[in-house]
Amino acid sequence: MIATMNRVGQLRRTLSVLERLPERPPVLVVDNGSTDGTAAAVAREHPGVRVISLPENIGCGARNVGVAQADTDYVAFADDDSWWAPGSLARAARLLDEHPRLAVVAARMLVGPHESLDLVSSEMATGPLPAQPDLPGPPVLGFLACGVVVRRAAFLAVGGFDARLMIGGEEELLAIDLVSAGWGLAYVDDVVAHHHPLPRQDGQLAARRRIQARNALWTAWLRRRLPGAVRRTVQLGRGVRRDAAVRAGFLDAVRGVPWVLRRRDPVAPGLEAALRLMESAGSRARADSAG
Repeated sequence: MIATMNRVGQLRRTLSVLERLPERPPVLVVDNGSTDGTAAAVAREHPGVRVISLPENIGCGARNVGVAQADTDYVAFADDDSWWAPGSLARAARLLDEHPRLAVVAARMLVGPHESLDLVSSEMATGPLPAQPDLPGPPVLGFLACGVVVRRAAFLAVGGFDARLMIGGEEELLAIDLVSAGWGLAYVDDVVAHHHPLPRQDGQLAARRRIQARNALWTAWLRRRLPGAVRRTVQLGRGVRRDAAVRAGFLDAVRGVPWVLRRRDPVAPGLEAALRLMESAGSRARADSAG
């Protein structure tokens, strides 16, 4: 399932790769109101691909539309610039069959033509959470949406992504909600996805940081217990002075306070402790990298 908007060139490449996979998965594209002829191009060049055309951009909400329309037990996400390695979808499906509590298989993400390991994948592989015997890999509290396979029933049961977050760090809230509902998320090193993002201009990077800062704050105050939400806010606030995009993200988050307060539902103490452990490990890793 691919959510896309105005990136028909990248989408063509991804669809061509996916159609050559030995698993031959059914492919569903949800078009977020593109104006570049995406829907027509896919229908013309890839008649076996189902396309759902939305009238406007609803960001990560497009994935919810796709999962709701899927008729399979499991759904693999890809972006219009990412695709799955041969055999990885079959491997993920077997793991989901074998582990009934498993809701998310997070793939090892290889970036660009040099296939560099994505930093997030590296962090998931060596995360601090203790192993769980009913999961096939290290347990995680987040994932990259462009390289993940989800159990459709679990995804729908917790409401999927919150469309208000659009695109940029939207995965954290869903991951927390799945774990809160009793599901497991695991990183699996031999399930592999490839990501070939185009270079972004400074303005695009700043816009991304702005959304990520807003979404991180919203997620903290939607789900973290009070001390954890405060601690996360202080941590994120360290970037306010040096980054105008982060400052703008904080202001955006403040504008959403009424909505956040209405939807606030703090997690149980055990999950809060796990989130705090992940934050501490991430802070140490960044300090080691800087040193």
